[in-house]
Amino acid sequence: MERTRLSRTIFFLIAALAVLAGATFALLPDLDVTVASWFYREPAQFVGKTALGNAGRTIFATLPFLVLAAFVIAWGARRLGMVWRFAPSGREVAFLVATMALGPGLLVNLTLKDHTHRPRPVHIQPFGGKIEFRSFYKADGACPKNCSFPSGETAASVWLVAPALLAPPPLRFAAVSAALLFGAATGLLRMAFGGHFLSDVVFAALIMLLLIAGFWRGLFGWGARPQEP
Repeated sequence: MERTRLSRTIFFLIAALAVLAGATFALLPDLDVTVASWFYREPAQFVGKTALGNAGRTIFATLPFLVLAAFVIAWGARRLGMVWRFAPSGREVAFLVATMALGPGLLVNLTLKDHTHRPRPVHIQPFGGKIEFRSFYKADGACPKNCSFPSGETAASVWLVAPALLAPPPLRFAAVSAALLFGAATGLLRMAFGGHFLSDVVFAALIMLLLIAGFWRGLFGWGARPQEP
């Protein structure tokens, strides 16, 4: 019962944070531009655009898909009769694949990013671009496709919370914490590139956490990871 109440509390806490974030960025529309300016240097250059930044972006963008592939391979090996102690069950693989496909895939990249029309920081007038800044809730910007809101790479990185939840209980807290830190680092680097505003990163993370929590509830209930015989 205690674990069940804790899970529900976490779910509704994430929802409350989403409402708070929406109110904050709506009431403080200049906050996004102010934070983006911290990463901007004259003339027309964001600090993340370096060889080191490009290498970091490659790692952040690739690792979530490598982790997903490793889980699928482990599940396949288990299905073939190989002894693999920590191989996931079919339900757990479905949890991982569904959250990745529907979160960073369908919801973030194919739906929101292509229909919110929000220009990226590098494209707006305060940072050497030609397009007017738009708040996250205004879908009337000049960006035609693959726009700023929300951050797709941040969403994929925060997805790592899903496999972290499948870690053995003694390691689960550390795994989830590491996944959240990885997601935060990804979002920070995307802002340093001028590719996203703070609100793009925050909402990408919150969308993914809500999606993961919802699928966890639907597949496993509010309790801990089920153990198959």
